[in-house]
Amino acid sequence: MDYVNKIILGDCEEILKEWPDNSVDLIFTSPPYADQRSNTYGGIKPNDYVKWFIPKTEQFLRVLKPTGTFILNIKERVVKGERHTYVIELILRMREQGWLWTEEFMWHKKNSYPGKWPNRFRDSWERLLQFNKNKKFHMYQDEVKVPVGNWAKTRLNNLSEVDKTRDESKVNSGFGKNISNWVGRDMVYPTNVIHMATECSNRNHSAAFPEDLPSWFIKLFTKIDDLVLDPFIGSGTTAVAAKNSKRKYVGIDIAEEYCDISEKRLSQTQPRLLDQKSKYNTEHKDESTRLRQSK
Repeated sequence: MDYVNKIILGDCEEILKEWPDNSVDLIFTSPPYADQRSNTYGGIKPNDYVKWFIPKTEQFLRVLKPTGTFILNIKERVVKGERHTYVIELILRMREQGWLWTEEFMWHKKNSYPGKWPNRFRDSWERLLQFNKNKKFHMYQDEVKVPVGNWAKTRLNNLSEVDKTRDESKVNSGFGKNISNWVGRDMVYPTNVIHMATECSNRNHSAAFPEDLPSWFIKLFTKIDDLVLDPFIGSGTTAVAAKNSKRKYVGIDIAEEYCDISEKRLSQTQPRLLDQKSKYNTEHKDESTRLRQSK
């Protein structure tokens, strides 16, 4: 486990072949989208994307624990006036590979860039696809609860008799609700739409996402001391979020420049909300040195 709390320079597909099975709790990553980051990742063509990515997900599947989760941040490119299907094709191929496509989260980018296009509006959301190895996996839903909202102050003060029982859908859909279940609750579970601004700081990276994004999933799917992997670490945001959350981390990237940026950010990062009972905070000594591996 000498790769823990390190930034590794190299190709994740090759590096992960040396790792033991079932050793990672969470994989969170945003790989290069099709036709993007050509200077560092080669600018993979949409038609070649699945072929390029599937060998990597094979290694992800092997190193992920049976109780672990893989979150993939990705979005389709527009090619010749229409959305390409490589994300859909990738999902289908991963299911054939043995993955369970458990859930799909939507990241609503509250400050998306303005613009004008002849046949579409500006992009204000991205996919966050959740994959698992098994139907039973670790998930800590209470860690991401949100305030119930101001609507409850008035709506719950005047409950009708119907509100106090399960009110079945009037269209016979099988769905129903019991409004009285909300009484007395200050915090509730969130939806699968995440409202969050994009990264505004200059990270010297063309596609940096905000630290709050991986942090949210780290809280949801891991506990203190669990291991978080980002195989396309870029500017180091996932590793920084893991360290801030008192998790172990490992980042991989083929670009030495990004490895340097990640290490610098990690050297300036200290875990937040220190818990003296945590073995991680009292005994663990952080290592931000890079393990260099040749191809």
